[in-house]
Amino acid sequence: MKVGCNRWRLLLSLIILCTALLPATAEAAVKYSTFTKDNNQNLIWLQPAYYPIGVIGQDLYVADPNNAAVKTKSSMQTPKDIFIDTKNEIYIADTGNNRIVQMNEKGQLIRYLTVPESPLVKPEGVFVTMDGDIFIADTGNKRVLELDMNGKLKKEFKRPDSRYIPDTFVFDPSKVMVDERGFLYIAVHGGYEGLVLLDPIGKFQGFFGANKTALSALDAMKRWLYTKEMYANEVAKKPETINSVATDKNGYIYTVTGGTAKSDQLKKLNIKGENLLRSSQKSFGEYRSMDAAAAPSAKGYVNTPQLTDVAVDQVGNMIVIDQQFKYISHYDSSGNLLYFWGGPSAVGSSQVGLLKSPVALDVNSRNELFVLDDQENIVQVFRLSEFGQKVNQANQQTLAGYYEASEKPWQDVLRMNAQFTPALLGLAKAAFKKERFEEAKNLFKEAGDHEGYSEAFWQIRMKFFQKYFSWIASIVFFGAILFVLVDKWTAKSKLRNKLRGRRRSKNQFIQNLKHAMYILKHPVDGFTAVRYEGKGSYVTAILIMLGVYLALVFKEYFTSFSFNMATRVDVYSIFTQFFIVWITWILANYLVSSIYRGEGRFRDIFIGSAYALVPYIIVGVPLAFISNVMTLSESSIYNFIADGIVVWIGLLMFWKIQWVHNYSVGESVLNIFLTLCTMIVIGVLIFITTGLTNDLASLIFEMVQEVLLR
Repeated sequence: MKVGCNRWRLLLSLIILCTALLPATAEAAVKYSTFTKDNNQNLIWLQPAYYPIGVIGQDLYVADPNNAAVKTKSSMQTPKDIFIDTKNEIYIADTGNNRIVQMNEKGQLIRYLTVPESPLVKPEGVFVTMDGDIFIADTGNKRVLELDMNGKLKKEFKRPDSRYIPDTFVFDPSKVMVDERGFLYIAVHGGYEGLVLLDPIGKFQGFFGANKTALSALDAMKRWLYTKEMYANEVAKKPETINSVATDKNGYIYTVTGGTAKSDQLKKLNIKGENLLRSSQKSFGEYRSMDAAAAPSAKGYVNTPQLTDVAVDQVGNMIVIDQQFKYISHYDSSGNLLYFWGGPSAVGSSQVGLLKSPVALDVNSRNELFVLDDQENIVQVFRLSEFGQKVNQANQQTLAGYYEASEKPWQDVLRMNAQFTPALLGLAKAAFKKERFEEAKNLFKEAGDHEGYSEAFWQIRMKFFQKYFSWIASIVFFGAILFVLVDKWTAKSKLRNKLRGRRRSKNQFIQNLKHAMYILKHPVDGFTAVRYEGKGSYVTAILIMLGVYLALVFKEYFTSFSFNMATRVDVYSIFTQFFIVWITWILANYLVSSIYRGEGRFRDIFIGSAYALVPYIIVGVPLAFISNVMTLSESSIYNFIADGIVVWIGLLMFWKIQWVHNYSVGESVLNIFLTLCTMIVIGVLIFITTGLTNDLASLIFEMVQEVLLR
């Protein structure tokens, strides 16, 4: 037995030794997380789309002027721009050192461009044409330089002389881009007019791609109420300036904007300056809500993404970098979010993959991403993961309209991450193209695409009608004939006469419910009867309010996905919000009416306000049912009915106030206005009281803890 045990031990040792000697692959976890968002802006975690492969720019040297054989370290200082040419050579605007650093694709130094015949001062932008000409935004000298491929000065572009340029305009170039015609697009500091557009010889052609001025509701009110003299004294609001400009192989021009802009931060412009991103009214530059909550709240601090640069990869995806939250966001060529990743590096340390102050980025021909950090003074290099490559492959085919070909790669992506929204949308479009409409409908719903869901359902509904139209038409036709005949045959029957002459119920509860329906047809008489004849009761009013609450819940549950934007139904929130608003309305209206010569009692206001909400039950519930056989093509009908409910309830509320309190029309309008103001005051008081109560409770708790600890 002992010999057998030794043999087994020897065999086990050999297995362990062989396993240790086998080649192994170690997959290091990246230091950052990757996310996407569905159509309802819910955050979805993804596996990394990019992973770091190295850092370049940290080992730069210059020859000692006294001894060429001796080299001293010459690190970059606050670099501001990076550009990768068609040969994958890297150019960096090393702003603090007044030079352009040129490196090969491996990050090895080729040369420094300093333009000895006209030295650079704080250059912040660099661009290289396909012919090898180098354009530099020489910010400190307020000019743009054109160098040949050998670094020799060819041309200098200073502030253009044109009567179309304001006298206050300061020409401080920060970024430069040159199109295939040789026209220059120059972003300048503080240039709210847009990009400066110059022709190849430096003649001013106009401003290009300017942002719009964002005006608030208060600004619009000022413009309406103020005189010209008063409005002229207001501080002029100007649009945000463009931070950077880029182009792609198709000649489109891309700009990014920071500052206080909340939409249109990323633009894709054609040669006419038209924004081609149809969804451009949404915001660009992704972040998590927890990032904004954790950010400091200093005076003048803008708690929104600050996009500093944009790059376009080989498949047309747009990549923007956010200096505020340190995220890199990827959008496809139509502006749809693919994913975003990154995050701030820990204070006092450097972590590969995380960023301290990202200012610029670019991609090479292999779609490797180069991110410039002006605080670390380095460039981090990232490569697409298998997941990222599959996403690019599938999305490129979808955007090109090859839905069937995109199905297989999207399925591969979905196997990697079952919640990736673009994959669900891609598969939904493929299923729609193959006329698998039921599958497409379910996928569109899972992805949160209301329009796609509606289109798929429209096809399903059309096929149903095509298949069963003859049956439906026959049933409707013969059913109508049968109804007319039965009505004619039973017109004088004993049963119908008995039904007509039946005794009406004298039950007070039933009578009060009937009065609620009577108000819908005769609101003036109905509300007058509530006040002066004692019609209605608290019980029926409370029952109607419960019915309205159930109708609200029913609407959220059963309205078709085409019209229902809610992702989940919170029964408790619906209850609290509805009843808090309604009770506040009752109290506010009673208080205002008591002061403002109202004749109505609290009972009349309570009952009348409840009865005025009956239309939501009798119309809202059937509308929720009907929506399930409607598509967005009939949205005008749906919205007309939904808006009609609101108008109907509003009119009933108005008539309730007028006839319960015996007001004129003007007095009723004033009463409603004062009631709404009172509701706001009550809300503010509750908010302040709740806050003070919490503070008092915290103080008492801390005092008790202090006493107990001592």
